[in-house]
Amino acid sequence: MRRALAAVIALSLGGAPIGVFLMLRRMSLVGDAMAHAILPGAAIGFLLYGLNLLAMILGGLTAGFLVAILAGVVSRSTGLKEDASLATFYLASLALGVTIVSVKGTNIDLLHVLFGNILAMDDQTLLVVACNATITLVVLAVIYRPLVIESVDPLFLRTVSRAGTPAHLAFLALVVINLVSGFQALGTLLAVGLMILPAGIAKFWSRDISGMICAAVVSAIISGYAGLVLSFQTRIPSGPAIILVAAVLYIASVLFGSVGGVVRQLFPGRHLEA
Repeated sequence: MRRALAAVIALSLGGAPIGVFLMLRRMSLVGDAMAHAILPGAAIGFLLYGLNLLAMILGGLTAGFLVAILAGVVSRSTGLKEDASLATFYLASLALGVTIVSVKGTNIDLLHVLFGNILAMDDQTLLVVACNATITLVVLAVIYRPLVIESVDPLFLRTVSRAGTPAHLAFLALVVINLVSGFQALGTLLAVGLMILPAGIAKFWSRDISGMICAAVVSAIISGYAGLVLSFQTRIPSGPAIILVAAVLYIASVLFGSVGGVVRQLFPGRHLEA
């Protein structure tokens, strides 16, 4: 449980800010596509070394980077939209990964790959997750400015700077890194949950990007802690429990959020009068 809590905190610190930018750039479904794209690499690692976490993580990183780079190059060099190119690559990757795991392993192995098991995390895997979170925060600090500008006005960024394309590719790489970090904890199907749901929660509590990032990180940590406690007290698996708690927080934010919440819109505060 201590390792699982440390992993959740690291995943929250690295993944929640990425989720905010995915939401601002209208790429939320891209994150889900990339989560499936890492499956064949992880499956090849499983095929060669069994349930060796390091081999599966390295394989997932390789496959995710390959899909991200190919999709980015295709969308930038052709008229095909990025979501369409990603959909093509991720569907092929998902089919290939499920085929590899099904041929080599059992249904239990397939469930482990798809849904993860955060309580089985060892020190080596926890160290990899922590390193990925550190890399994410450092790279985000470097590309923060072009990311914010491109999220608000991409055309303006193209006219004043050439940093848009490198920042975009670096951002896709960070998406892959954090999805691979969440692979062991939540599996390929739920790895994107700690990125997108906290970002959606933060949208209802702050209008400022930095405020949204802070709110997303805090809500992700709360979801992880409460989900682990819920899993410990009940028979609910830890990964789905974490995502379910985040979903409950999201619904509460939709209803009671200070920025665009349903209750706030029904009962707005009194405006200042001259």
